[in-house]
Amino acid sequence: MNLAGVFIPAITPFDPVTGDVDIVAMRANLRGWLAHPVHGIVIAGSTGEAVLLSRGERRRLIEATAGVMTDDRLLIAGTGVESTRGTIRLGREAADAGADAVLVQPPAYYLGAMTPEAVRDHYTAVADASPVPVLIYQAPLRFSILDFPSGLVAELSRHPNIVGIKDSRGSLEKVAELLDCTGRDFAVIVGNGAGLYAALELGAAGGILGVANLAPAESAGIFQRFTEGRTSEAGRLQERVAPVHKKLVAGFGVPGVKAAMDLLGGHGGTPRPPLRPFPAGKVGEVEAVLRRAGLLRPERALSASTSA
Repeated sequence: MNLAGVFIPAITPFDPVTGDVDIVAMRANLRGWLAHPVHGIVIAGSTGEAVLLSRGERRRLIEATAGVMTDDRLLIAGTGVESTRGTIRLGREAADAGADAVLVQPPAYYLGAMTPEAVRDHYTAVADASPVPVLIYQAPLRFSILDFPSGLVAELSRHPNIVGIKDSRGSLEKVAELLDCTGRDFAVIVGNGAGLYAALELGAAGGILGVANLAPAESAGIFQRFTEGRTSEAGRLQERVAPVHKKLVAGFGVPGVKAAMDLLGGHGGTPRPPLRPFPAGKVGEVEAVLRRAGLLRPERALSASTSA
């Protein structure tokens, strides 16, 4: 499986009246994103409010996304829950619904009991049972999550059905450690939209970037320009994208990303409770970030964005 490139961890739009997942709006967002050279879509990730979705909603979102994907793009589904049994079940359902791979965050509620041996056994069981390849998800440490020791990742990387890791810790030192202790066939993918260029320099395969919801052309352009040897152009794109990641994705989180999506002409809306809607009084801050990055122009909507 070729995981080199930029993936969009898709936001999940909800109907403003019923609160249900809005599949029509989701398809509209997908058509806009897929107009750009992104390598794939991730459904039910952190930016997609995965922990607030039901099993049925995850499946509907995966099926809707699979219905608009082209053969040259990959569909990855987030399937990690607290139990090994539940994670295996969600993985099989995701594959049945059209996912090409699954992204599995570790169980963390009983954090003190999650020894390296317990985590290893969990992922081994999940990978043994999964009909599609498995990616480990090192979620941001600001979430309720464990921090993977590099040695454990190295051990798991030798499983034939564990093909990579998404590392969202935002540490280039940790990325370098992972690259040093895993093989060439194991993809290290970053989640920090401000550090994609630097991670590519180290040897990372690409990124699953929350900021790519808002800047799909620019985010994919960093990867494209870098791999084509046009590094100065890639660096300039990174300079434009980095503040959007730092302020809107890392700073404001899901509500801020959704507010920005609305400003860009896409379908963002409000997050699902208990997450709070983005404060109306701060929308001007979001708009200013988008304008400084050159993303918000009068003639530009998400579906008609020009290539970087």
